[in-house]
This record gives sequence, C-alpha cells and structure tokens, in this order.
Amino acid sequence: MRPLWAATAAAGPVFPELTSELRTEVAVIGAGYTGLSAALHLAELGRDVVVLEAVNVGQGASGLNGGQVIAGVKHDPDQLLARFGPQLGPKVIETVGSGPDLVFDLIGKHGIDCDSVRAGWIQPASSERELVPIRARVEQWRRWGADADLLDRAQAAALIGSTHYCGGWIDRRGGTVQPLSYVRGLARAATRAGARIHVRSPAIRLSQSGSDWRIDSPRGSVIASTVILASGAYTDHLVDPLRRSLVTVPSFQVATAPLAESLRRDILPQGQSVSDTRRLLRYFRLDAGGRLLMGSRGAFDQTATPQSARHLYQAVREIYPQLEGIAFEYHWSGLVGITADRLPHLHAIAPGLLAGLGYNGRGIAMATTLGRLLARLADGVAADEIGYPVTELQPLTLHRFARLGARATMQYLKVRDRWDRRRQGLR
Repeated sequence: MRPLWAATAAAGPVFPELTSELRTEVAVIGAGYTGLSAALHLAELGRDVVVLEAVNVGQGASGLNGGQVIAGVKHDPDQLLARFGPQLGPKVIETVGSGPDLVFDLIGKHGIDCDSVRAGWIQPASSERELVPIRARVEQWRRWGADADLLDRAQAAALIGSTHYCGGWIDRRGGTVQPLSYVRGLARAATRAGARIHVRSPAIRLSQSGSDWRIDSPRGSVIASTVILASGAYTDHLVDPLRRSLVTVPSFQVATAPLAESLRRDILPQGQSVSDTRRLLRYFRLDAGGRLLMGSRGAFDQTATPQSARHLYQAVREIYPQLEGIAFEYHWSGLVGITADRLPHLHAIAPGLLAGLGYNGRGIAMATTLGRLLARLADGVAADEIGYPVTELQPLTLHRFARLGARATMQYLKVRDRWDRRRQGLR
C-alpha cells in the first residue's frame, strides 16, 4: 500500500512516546482530526491537555481520506428539522453547515501548509432520477444561506471535464486539503497552544478511581478528570460498547501520475472536488501536483493493490475516457466509520468520559467540528448549549454480524448500480 498523502505531505512535528505518569485536566485518546481539534480548542481555553496516539499523528483515517472538505451530513436540512425539532434542529443545521468555515478558519489562523483550496464541492447526478432529490437539496440549503446552485448537464460537464453526468449541484462552502498535512498542522497548532502529544502510546486500559480516570499505556500512564475518546473508525476494545456503536468499512483510493497540462486544462479546471450519487459513490479530485485521485468503497479485508483497485481504474476510464492508458502511481485504503442513522455521534458515556465519532465519509469538516464541541463539553458547557445532540451510547444489535451485513449490502448496491447504468444506456 502506497498512500499519496504520505509521499507528498508537509513534514510534521516529532512527538515523544509516553514514558512516565502524567497528571492533566483533560486526556484525549486519538490524534486525528477529532482529538487534535479538541486538544487545540481546550489548550486555547487555558486547559491542560495530554493527547495519546497509538501510532503516529494522522496514521489512521485522518491521513488516508480523500481530502474533501464537505458541508453538512448525509441528511438534508428538512430531514434534520424533522428529526431534531424546531428548537434543536436549526442549531444542528447551522453546526453541520458551518464545518468547512471552521476548517479553513483554522488553516488561516494557524498558517497550516496543506494545499488548501476552497473552490467548492460538486455532487453530480448519475441518472436523471437523482436530479429530483438534488433539486430539493439545493432549495433547502439555499434557504439556510448556503452558496449553492443547480448545475445542468452542460454546466456539470464544463466544471468536471466529463459528459458522464446528467447535471448536479455545486456547494461553494466546500473545498479540498492535503489531509495528512492538515492533521499535522493541527498537531503543531495544538502543541503551540500548550497541549502535550505522545505518539506510539496506545491506551491499553481505562479505569476510574473516584472522580479521576486513569489511562495506562505500555510505558506510562495519564490521570485526568476528563477523558475524550477520539479514535473514530479505529476505536478498539478499550470501551467496547463504543466500538460496537458503528460499523467500519474500507474505502479504496488510487492516484494517477501527474496529468499533462493539456489534460489538466479540461479536467476539474476550477479545482472543485466531486462525490457522485451512485449507491456506492465515487469521489474524485486533483491534488496539488495535478494527479487525479479516485476513491470508492473497497473489498473487505483487503489491502489496496493494483489488483484490488481495478474497479477504480474502470471508474477513471468511464468518467474520463481521455485518460485511457494513464499510469496509476499510488494505491491505498482506510476505514470509514458508519453509524446506523448516518449521523456523527457525541456521547457522554459516564461522568468525565466523552466521545465523538461516526462521520460516514465526511470526516474532515465534521470531525474538526465535533472536536470543538467536545472541547466545550469538557470545559463545562452544558450539553443543551453546544448546538448538537449529545446522545446515549447505543451499541448495535448483533454487531458481530454487522460487517457481514455491510459486505452483503455493498454487493447488492454494486449490482443495483450496474443495473442502473445498463438501464440508462438503453434509454
């Protein structure tokens, strides 16, 4: 597996392993977007923070995703209003819709070098049928002030550089970053603000004594009054009910060799990122070096290799036939945390024990946002004042079979997508 981002990221700071016992106000487990955003915001509030990371900063999902900064969640505003009601609903819509603002504000404030581009995000329709919910989605987000517009077939083709789609919409709140550079930049900013980060220091045991929590690592320990669990899709058995509250699925990505200038003029010429409406969606963008990145859900229990990523080669050829024969230089995969309701979750598991996870493929903006909300909770802000629901932890029923179900679902969706393409071709 050869990730593009590890090969092109800005160098990150060097952090030590935990080798002693530390006391702190807040301990954070996980140095990805959620944990580092929480640590940064807490440190800026003057709180003493220690972050423990099992491997290295960004080695999990935060350094392996597609780098798309997308506003919102997998539910449209009207659905969020119906779900959360007239009091909380508007606050939730504002919270999830402003996620990209937070990301790009942090990048500017802390001078994070991560190839950030805020040119927008495009969701093109894979069929005429998919234009119906897209029209409603645009109307709803525009009512909430989003800079968004419908795209007809010609407009979508001009922005994407392909005639593969029927139209779609553009959300100008979105953008792209080099995801590993971004998470390393958050780590540097958190350290400058006073947070202490320790890598290669997995949390192997969590216990409570009175009002304090103790986290044991192989060579040290941390005692804190508040603990934030921020390991996302890589959550292990440390708090097993949390692990069982979501299903992890793999996402595969490939990246081409840098495109020739003659090709780059037509392919995503304005720098937007794209995620289509297929049941097993495809997402793609150009990186700062002019490589086309293509991603989609992958096969379970496989490492990304040229053979296992053939479906992504096919996707590139379908969308951009002008790239037939181009070399693919990078292949990699990472895990995505999927919740039953397709919403990110904030949990107060016990007094002084908080968690945030479950970004369903929209982790950059939402994980950064939930990190800030976790910081506010840890700082004593009441749950009903943060603008997002803090819910009871609910492990999935029959979680041990969830991956089998997810595997079967992916195969079913793949067949449905194939049938839809054939039906569209017949039309």
